[in-house]
Amino acid sequence: MSKRALITGITGQDGSYLAEHLLQQGYQVWGLTRGQANPRKDRVSRLIPELQFVSGDMMDQGSLVAAVDVVQPDEIYNLGAISFVPMSWQQAELVTEVNGTGVLRMLEAVRMVSGFGRSAGRDPSGQIRFYQASSSEMFGQVVESPQSELTSFHPRSPYGVAKAYGHYITQNYRESFGMYGVSGILFNHESPRRGAEFVTRKISLAVAQIKLGLQDKLALGNLDAVRDWGFAGDYVRAMHLMLSQDSPADYVIGTGRMHSVREAARIAFECVGLDWEQHVVVDPALVRPAEVETLCADCGKAREVLGWEQTVEFPELIQMMVESDLRMAGQTRDHGKLLTAASW
Repeated sequence: MSKRALITGITGQDGSYLAEHLLQQGYQVWGLTRGQANPRKDRVSRLIPELQFVSGDMMDQGSLVAAVDVVQPDEIYNLGAISFVPMSWQQAELVTEVNGTGVLRMLEAVRMVSGFGRSAGRDPSGQIRFYQASSSEMFGQVVESPQSELTSFHPRSPYGVAKAYGHYITQNYRESFGMYGVSGILFNHESPRRGAEFVTRKISLAVAQIKLGLQDKLALGNLDAVRDWGFAGDYVRAMHLMLSQDSPADYVIGTGRMHSVREAARIAFECVGLDWEQHVVVDPALVRPAEVETLCADCGKAREVLGWEQTVEFPELIQMMVESDLRMAGQTRDHGKLLTAASW
């Protein structure tokens, strides 16, 4: 009998790649969505016709219990979150409710449906396995580099604080109730499906528009900020591997190499034969109130225990994104429309 997986955040970058991966492994895959009239749901339905959907809201405990009860999943991947870090300063309470308390609500749904808590420390075998999408933003003002599973957290945004809560509450339910709960501390991961508000996709979208003469300038914030960037398709494989182990544990996932926003822009413009310095302008309004300057993963544990390795290098990733946006730009140009992230 096929395993059943429930994915929150199914309409996002990671949710769609994970759904494709699990379907290839023979799973039945369900996505949690809010309501029926949802353009993003329609888009992912067209992309992945085999998907099934169940209604639920990360801010509504009852709906989550009902969704878990209906699906009866073997595995839950909690990817549902407000993922754009700068937004968390403008809507800190909302981000906390979804990214922090929402994790608690989903864990409670698992506990209620599975019967955990009647016997703390019970054997989690055969029960629902839970994956929490933690974030490298939890490290924030880093105390050491690279960062591993043992590095302490010092988040520098409401987003990072909320993610730290989600991480710790997952750990607490694992220790308190014997639940199979793990957190993947994923560093930045990108793809052609990345939202337009994220800097790598903002760059690739602008490069496509500039190459076609539809715009001239690209405004960016801190060009010197560096991140450990990888390919989202590689990272969802790590999520699945984490839930396939005999014992639950948390893992850092990243490439172990850092690249600056400046380098990302340079590579992207070089892909279309343009000089980035002729088109990029710095907008101080785009600089974060509290910047996270350096994030770099030590993923030795994931490589040793999970056998996980990345397959896409950073220049290849940027080229993949630029080429994808160029193709879509060519398809939309004749209709007088600007290329948007919704195009995928």
